[in-house]
Amino acid sequence: MKLATLDVGTNTVLMLIAEREASGAVHVIADLARITRLGRGVDSSGQLDHESAAQTLAAITEFAQRARALGVEKIVGVATAALRDAKDGADFLAQAKERAGVDLEIITGETEAQLSYLAVVKGLALDPTAKILIVDIGGGSTELIRAEPGRKLELVSLRLGSVRLTERIVHNDPPTAREAADLRLVVNDALQELAWDFTPDVMVGIAGTVTTVCAVALGLATYDAKIVHGHHLSHGDVLAALAKFGAMALADRKHVPGLEAARADVIFAGAAILERIMGHFHLSEVVVSDQGVRWGLLWRILEQSPAPAT
Repeated sequence: MKLATLDVGTNTVLMLIAEREASGAVHVIADLARITRLGRGVDSSGQLDHESAAQTLAAITEFAQRARALGVEKIVGVATAALRDAKDGADFLAQAKERAGVDLEIITGETEAQLSYLAVVKGLALDPTAKILIVDIGGGSTELIRAEPGRKLELVSLRLGSVRLTERIVHNDPPTAREAADLRLVVNDALQELAWDFTPDVMVGIAGTVTTVCAVALGLATYDAKIVHGHHLSHGDVLAALAKFGAMALADRKHVPGLEAARADVIFAGAAILERIMGHFHLSEVVVSDQGVRWGLLWRILEQSPAPAT
């Protein structure tokens, strides 16, 4: 069975096209990504930006056509923070259905976190006895997942994201010391308010901010998921990347190896969120996962479907 899972985020549209083989193994046919910045301006206006919405619809339509050309039998799509917050989110869903033939579900932050958790436990070889903190830094929100043996999974969605905090705080190029301090303060306050009495053994980071910081730390001129996925990224490497981003004008940041030009304007805020979470929980490293919500969706579908006959 060939499936496609679509993740329409605040910053990026992602589609995984995969097939479950008779052995039960999952074969990836294509893994598509495009930065469309659907959440541009939503934090301040409550409305979708017309141009960003058009670009996102075009990407969804193109990806759906690609999936069907590859013989996909089913496309399952979800949308996250931008459409949760936008007053005109329902109109966007109707257009996605009309233009691309895709039914998008706006999921809660809690459901997003559950899908992220499923992706992590299926995609990484982690110690089942470890206390795990899973962090998904998106454009509009950041999901934290607390997984401990013998304890119910605890999930929280914070209204902190690389796009949201950039629009709210970062107004200079390069960012000022005051803006950097304000970013730290906002993230610190949110984590203090969370009030988790929790010392994780392992932190796993998923989504574009973490994979991008990892790619920059590794100096990858061309992104390679096989290298990034499972890499142990040190707190020192995150601090170094953050300092690099903060010292550069946007025009120079766009040429940093490992950093997509379309992500260059929001990476400073995203990296600041990552660094503060690591600092708050006293973590010296983060295990990087290239497999996020789209993978969680895939695993959820497969768990609910009978295995193919051999």
